[in-house]
Amino acid sequence: MALQPLATVADLTARGLTVDASETALVGVYLDVASAAVREAAGVPISETTSTVTLEGEDSQWLSLPGPPLQSVQAVAVDGRALDASDYKLRSGRLWLARGWAWRSEPAEVTVTYTHGLPEVPADIVDLVCRIAAATLIAYRAQPDGEGLAAKDVRSERIGDYSVQYGDGGRITEVELPEYLREQLAARFGGGITLVRSR
Repeated sequence: MALQPLATVADLTARGLTVDASETALVGVYLDVASAAVREAAGVPISETTSTVTLEGEDSQWLSLPGPPLQSVQAVAVDGRALDASDYKLRSGRLWLARGWAWRSEPAEVTVTYTHGLPEVPADIVDLVCRIAAATLIAYRAQPDGEGLAAKDVRSERIGDYSVQYGDGGRITEVELPEYLREQLAARFGGGITLVRSR
């Protein structure tokens, strides 16, 4: 199931951007793409969702689940066998099982269905997604037929005897997040593949 965008057209208009009725569907696409870029950088969905993941259970009583913060766990199965809710506990964003997550001295396959993410998207994340979508819309409006969306990394431009110089190492689109922002999002939301080993 696809996640809802982290911001809406109403959020954009609340920030002063007029969206014509004919642009509503297009702006919806920009909000979806901007939301996906922010979520990818954060390494988590950010907004609340329910997921089912399969992880490798090791010889430990603790199992970390991706996509913090964790809200609740609906079901846990180890090697296809469902556990009773009284068998495990959710503590500090991790699952605890008294006998450990590896059975018979070998790793187990642990499948967990759980609700995670934030019930309300933080205002600064809504604002970030709106700014990305607005920049993309303005680029679209800049040229007829959407030509303003074409990737152009202009480094210098001269008017007399027209000349333009393009770079090859800059951003390609308005949706690309700078590295410092990607690092801030990952650090803030604690996401990323380094937190858990999933299969």
